[in-house]
Amino acid sequence: MPRLRGPVRPRPVRAVVSAGLVLALTSTAACGADDPVDSSAEETPTDDASSTPAEPSDSPTTAEPPVTTLVYYLADDPRGVRLAREPHELPTEGTAEAALAAMIAGPDDPDYATTWNPDTEVLGVEQDGKVITVDLSEEALGSEVGRDAAQRMAQQLVYTVTEVLGETSTVQLLIEGEEPDDGLWGEVSWTEPVPREDPMVVRNLVQIDTPAEGGTSGRRLTVSGEAATFEATVPWRVFDGTGAVVRKGFTTAAEGMTLSPYSFTVRLEPGTYTVEVSEDDPSGGEGDPPRTDTRTVSVG
Repeated sequence: MPRLRGPVRPRPVRAVVSAGLVLALTSTAACGADDPVDSSAEETPTDDASSTPAEPSDSPTTAEPPVTTLVYYLADDPRGVRLAREPHELPTEGTAEAALAAMIAGPDDPDYATTWNPDTEVLGVEQDGKVITVDLSEEALGSEVGRDAAQRMAQQLVYTVTEVLGETSTVQLLIEGEEPDDGLWGEVSWTEPVPREDPMVVRNLVQIDTPAEGGTSGRRLTVSGEAATFEATVPWRVFDGTGAVVRKGFTTAAEGMTLSPYSFTVRLEPGTYTVEVSEDDPSGGEGDPPRTDTRTVSVG
């Protein structure tokens, strides 16, 4: 298996990426948790704004708020290199270009990696019907990573740009406006539009989507993502800064043995914690190690 490098800090690319990350808070209680969560609704602050009509303003219109999209990276898996993802807050204008720039720049989660040359620039993204054309600078050719990682690199790009422009679209890659030669990254042929491959083949089968790595939360921390596990069971644990388990339990995904959503909420004291989700291990340790995913978050 290739050794995947962690996040890098490239020279500026043409698509500008926002540094913010979004922490989604979906209120779904965990099943079987050691510390049950109060599911009562939280208070909503009273609006104290004056009823006096606002004066007309000549100031420029406020820019559109950023959007959040999932950007894909590579992760080592007991059975090979897989795609993992994390949320990024990106500008409304040029979201697809910004998502690809974030993909090239590298992840925030130290468990993920990118194998793209950090000097690669996003020259353009165009969509014609169900075909998305992505044009990258020639620096994109500067990765020699082996067959497994090279194939995942192609799907990393496909999944990232179709996350923004439509999951059923296909993607044609250009390098400086031209179709790449056979043997891209030493292994991949990309001479026609490429669709997403089966997620059960290429993606992490246990995935935390929110919270984002390094995010913040109130004392009610909600964790959500997707998992494909035996009987839809998704065990979870929360570790404090010393590595001690302070909470544990399990939740249930919408379906078993296929990627489907799960969510749970746990109440924590202020501090920094690492949340781990995993697949259930019906073999009792006789098979491959269970897949896991983690996020580190500050609770205040």
